[in-house]
Amino acid sequence: MEHTAHKIALVTGGSRGLGENAALRIADHGRDVIITYHSNADAAQATVAAIEAKGQRAKALQLDVRNVSSFQAFGEQVKSTVAEWGAKGIDYLVNNAGTGAHAMLTDTDEATFDNLVNTHFKGVYFLTQHLLPVLNDGGRIVNISTGLTRFTFPGYSAYAAMKGAIETYTKYLAKELGPRGIGANLVAPGAIDNDFNKDAFDHNPQMRDTISGITALGRVGVSDDIGGIVAFLCTEDARWINAQRIEASGGMFI
Repeated sequence: MEHTAHKIALVTGGSRGLGENAALRIADHGRDVIITYHSNADAAQATVAAIEAKGQRAKALQLDVRNVSSFQAFGEQVKSTVAEWGAKGIDYLVNNAGTGAHAMLTDTDEATFDNLVNTHFKGVYFLTQHLLPVLNDGGRIVNISTGLTRFTFPGYSAYAAMKGAIETYTKYLAKELGPRGIGANLVAPGAIDNDFNKDAFDHNPQMRDTISGITALGRVGVSDDIGGIVAFLCTEDARWINAQRIEASGGMFI
C-alpha cells in the first residue's frame, strides 16, 4: 500500500457501482475518501464503513450533481471536512456520478436530453469549477467517460454526446490547470454489468452474449475492472499521464 499522509480523494456517486469500487480501491492506496450520494444514504454509509475498515477516513455528503446552485454550499462542506481531517484541500477529484438513458434518436425527448446534459456535462463542468479552490496544487482530476464515444450502439446518442463533451472539457482542464500542476484524465469503460446498466440488460437478455462476442477478452465488464484504473490515476505512478482517454473495455470492437 502506498502511504501518503492526508491525501484525500472526492468521488461523486461513490455509494454504488463504479464509484463505490473506485472509492474502495483508492482507499487501498492509503487515501482518505469523501463520497457523494444522491438519495441512498444507507448505501453511502455502507461504503464509508468499508473504507474505514481499511484504516482510512471517510465521509458521505449528499449531492445532486444537476443542481448547480447547491455547489457553493457543497464546496463549503468539503472545506469543513478536510479541515476536520487536518488538511488544506482535496488532492483528487473523481467525477463519476451519473445516470443512463437508452432511447433511439427519434424517441429521445427534451426532458431526457436535459437531464443528461445537467448530469453528465453541465454538472461536471460547474462542480469542477466550484471545487478548484479546494483542489490542491499538484492534484488530479479523473472524469468518467464511456466506450460509446469511440464506438456506437443505437439508442445512446444523447448519453454518448454528453460524454464526448466531457472528453473535450478534460483536455481543456489539463491545459488550463497545468500551471498549478493539476493533471486531468478520462477513464472510458466499455459495457459494465452493474446496476447502472441493469435496465438495459434486463430488457435485452441477449445483450451479455452479444457484448461478450465483440469483446476480445470474451466477457462483459464488471465494476472491479474499472475501479483500480481510477485509483491508479490517483497515485504518483500516474503523474506523467495527462489529458488522456484511457479506455477500459476488454477490447470491444477492435
